[in-house]
Amino acid sequence: MRVASNTVSDDIVRQIQQLSNQQAKLQSQVASGQRINLPEDDPAATGRVLNLASERRQIVQFGNNASKALAIAQASYSGLQGIKKISDRAGELATLGTGVLGPDALKAYGSEMDQLIEQAVQAANTRFSGDYIYAGTALNTPPITATRNASGQITGVTYVGNAAQAAIPLSEATNVTPSTNSTTNNGLSTFINNLIALRDALNSGSTTAVAASQPALNSSEDLLVSAIADNGGVQTRIAASQSQQADRTTSVDQLISSETSADLPATIVKLNQAQTAYQAALQSASNIMKLSLLDYVR
Repeated sequence: MRVASNTVSDDIVRQIQQLSNQQAKLQSQVASGQRINLPEDDPAATGRVLNLASERRQIVQFGNNASKALAIAQASYSGLQGIKKISDRAGELATLGTGVLGPDALKAYGSEMDQLIEQAVQAANTRFSGDYIYAGTALNTPPITATRNASGQITGVTYVGNAAQAAIPLSEATNVTPSTNSTTNNGLSTFINNLIALRDALNSGSTTAVAASQPALNSSEDLLVSAIADNGGVQTRIAASQSQQADRTTSVDQLISSETSADLPATIVKLNQAQTAYQAALQSASNIMKLSLLDYVR
């Protein structure tokens, strides 16, 4: 049986090209440490890796959400702490105002209360990243509006925010509302109005009126303490979520690595075998290609 020389040559060249491609692929795996560089290297594994990569991107987004939520909660906490200090000082002035003091001393305390009221309004209208943090979801509107008399003194305040809270996803199944709730937000305006009542009582020179203002101040104090405690719980929850997402990220990265990373010892062995086969194929091809057409005719 005669075999055309060009058919033999084509077969030899094709086999050498296959061995060369296999060798190049193994060299790439050894160099990069990755066994999958193209989808056709392992279609099934590529599909799994794409799904894992999508999950990882989602986890990263949850992590970003948690960071944003924590920043909002911390800003709210800082503002509440400042308002709590104002409440503490107001309580001290109320206690002092029920003592044996003259009208001038009470009015001096009343003047200090004016400054505390201004501070409280400013704190209640605190902004974070351009948003009012105690306004519910009415982020562009100052939540506390003040009414002033002809001399510029605050005579009353009103809460003009809303009762909604923005929920931020921390995972596929959980959300968190890092901002203060409507009870706290409305309570801030009540607290400031209680400060105004105390100031007016001090300015009136009546220790009885000062004493009458204390229960409302105490209620506002309780509300602030509760809000601060709630905020601490929210921050703890967010921190726990961040830890969980970090663990998930590590697990997903390990799964991706197990799918894509090359087994270097085994790959090196295969590369050596491929190189040996390639060299042998070249040697064989060299010997075969020396045959002439007359050799096949014989």
